Amino acid sequence: MKRHRRTSAVGVLALAALVSGTGAGSAAATTPSAGAEATHAFDTALATATATANVPTPSFQGTLPAPTGPYAAGEDVIHLTDASRPDPWVPSSGPRQLTVTMVYPAVPGTGTPGPYMTLAEAAGHIQHAKIPASSGVTPQNLSSVTTHAFDGARPQRGKHPLVVLSPGFGDPRMVLTSLATDLASRGYVVALVGHTYEDSGETLANGQTPPCAICDDPNLDMDTVTASRALDVSFVINQLTHGNTAWPRAHLIDKHEIGMAGHSIGGAAAATTMVADPRVRAGVNMDGTFSPAPVPGRIKRPFLMLGAAVYHSASGGDNWGQAWAAFGGYKKWLAVTGANHPSFTDVDLLEEEAGFPTPPLSPERGVVITREYVTAFFDQTLKGIHSPLLDGPSPNNPEVLFQP
Repeated sequence: MKRHRRTSAVGVLALAALVSGTGAGSAAATTPSAGAEATHAFDTALATATATANVPTPSFQGTLPAPTGPYAAGEDVIHLTDASRPDPWVPSSGPRQLTVTMVYPAVPGTGTPGPYMTLAEAAGHIQHAKIPASSGVTPQNLSSVTTHAFDGARPQRGKHPLVVLSPGFGDPRMVLTSLATDLASRGYVVALVGHTYEDSGETLANGQTPPCAICDDPNLDMDTVTASRALDVSFVINQLTHGNTAWPRAHLIDKHEIGMAGHSIGGAAAATTMVADPRVRAGVNMDGTFSPAPVPGRIKRPFLMLGAAVYHSASGGDNWGQAWAAFGGYKKWLAVTGANHPSFTDVDLLEEEAGFPTPPLSPERGVVITREYVTAFFDQTLKGIHSPLLDGPSPNNPEVLFQP
């Protein structure tokens, strides 16, 4: 199996860092292939936390940052079935089923607050990560994290670029909610894709929430995961841009302006998708090992590499240098000092709100940096709006180092 940073937090613990506190320390200290070591670190930290938990059970109340753009963030959850393709991980389940959260520019003050997860998805996380009752995290309070996204909100008029978001291996789509809502507030339609059987559970159209089918496979070739995700994404784009779509608000999408961003294996999948689907005009990899590494001549469209400096600076040992040399279009490589692997997701922020240690880069700064640079990149490549933020180092963001 290829050496690969396979998850967004550690191991297959997607939101386990929320209650273990290991995402801050052990994730920063592990190597991209250190799933077993990270799991051991989680178990050790969990045992320590349990042994010292002689205090009343806390009550977790999570709140994500509000979007920063002029629009509100509307939200619809849709369910798609690709009748032409059996599920790649559990063929006996039938055609590939996907749950997708559509986040879109909306009129402020309309709609009702959207949940972070379904109760079944939250319960799946708690069971999968063996989260103890002493943590204060329950399916009810995890599902009700404040997202600043509003179900059924009235959309803004006009057409907007589409950005597809793909989470890390083992992570549900929700861990990229902070980025999704901010992009929507700044004039993008966002498709937040849940990759079924690749995390602790995505609630499907039939109400079932199947667990991960491949997370514990030590021989899994991550190239097969990115190839499958490329098929998932292309299918979602088809459903959103062709004829009678599965989303009633699809008229909001400018089908000629499509980008993709992902975290960890989702970021690797952005490159794989761009090779396979020319409709994706710009891509972003947030802290993921490329699987496979791009080869020269295959991607000549814009690409942003945004990662933790400890892993993904020009002097790092990952394959980002190979990818950088292979990209033929407009490209930027940014390394963020003090960041850990989950810094580009909601995980560190929720972990902090649960009272656990965080990485040197504050979770709030991680969210701000991710939002600002990803939005600036898509503004420049999909909207044609030049962003000075991408021209070089910024005194407002001293943690962001331009590479190589």
